[in-house]
Amino acid sequence: MGIGKATSSLEELIEKAGGCAVVDGGFATQLETHGADINDPLWSALCLIKDPHLIKLVHLEYLEAGADVLVTSSYQATIPGFLSRGLSIEQAESLLKKSVTLAVEARDSFWDAAKATPGHGGYNRALVAASIGSYGAYLADGSEYSGRYGPDVGLDKLKDFHRRRLQVLVEAGADLLAFETIPNKLEAQACVELLEEENVQIPSWICFSSVDGENAPSGESFKECLDIINKSDKVNAVGINCAPPQFIEALIRKFSQFTEKAVVVYPNSGEVWDGRAKRWLPSKCSNDDKFDYFAMRWRDSGAKLIGGCCRTTPSTIQAISRALKERP
Repeated sequence: MGIGKATSSLEELIEKAGGCAVVDGGFATQLETHGADINDPLWSALCLIKDPHLIKLVHLEYLEAGADVLVTSSYQATIPGFLSRGLSIEQAESLLKKSVTLAVEARDSFWDAAKATPGHGGYNRALVAASIGSYGAYLADGSEYSGRYGPDVGLDKLKDFHRRRLQVLVEAGADLLAFETIPNKLEAQACVELLEEENVQIPSWICFSSVDGENAPSGESFKECLDIINKSDKVNAVGINCAPPQFIEALIRKFSQFTEKAVVVYPNSGEVWDGRAKRWLPSKCSNDDKFDYFAMRWRDSGAKLIGGCCRTTPSTIQAISRALKERP
């Protein structure tokens, strides 16, 4: 696939969706709803080993809810993580490929059924975005929300960490790459350089987390981070994931000042993860009824892709999808 065609696949989806496409929602939350036990450093990636049928089920639920983009179950799936559980490199790579295959199979079966409906039932043929969680996500120590990787983690180490996973996910047939919860400028630079070095020919987005609604978790300004990303034609969209909904509108406006790339946002439910107590603290601001209101404001502020992250559900995505389609 040439780069011109690859770039247009994401742009075409946004256009078909009326100028703002819908990304799916929280994955681990929904897996737990179906009885999956993911209390593990591998998190939702554990289901690639134990419960792959549940992964496909969740993908189908989000497609039914109106998602235009499916994000794979590979956020916490890393080769070092699988090796630490006693798996071989071959087994680890096979599980990474499976994360893409499950999403593609769900998308294709859903789309085959939708095509039999006049007008496709209001659905678009979804794109599969291969999730690439940050280095901090692999560490499972909360550092994707601090950006503090320490003095021993430099640019080359980050590129080496991400390289083989990226190669496998591309080879597996993903439509695009989704770098998620990036906490600092250094890892953003590693992602950009890796896309260039590997000459990746599918679209990608890079999403940051934010704990203050103003800056990257590291304290670096988003302008600094976006200045690096803007130099690359391999990155097609930038944005925010897994930050509280109340931060999002101002961040969309901020990002729009510093980049011409499409802005993608998929916040969490507003609940806060207590890393020490290992539990969610209640949301201060949000429920599905508010997400439809928020979605319209985010779209009107300039977002081109909108979805949900931790603790959002298919009903959240359905609320977003209906709001965007019913009130253009």
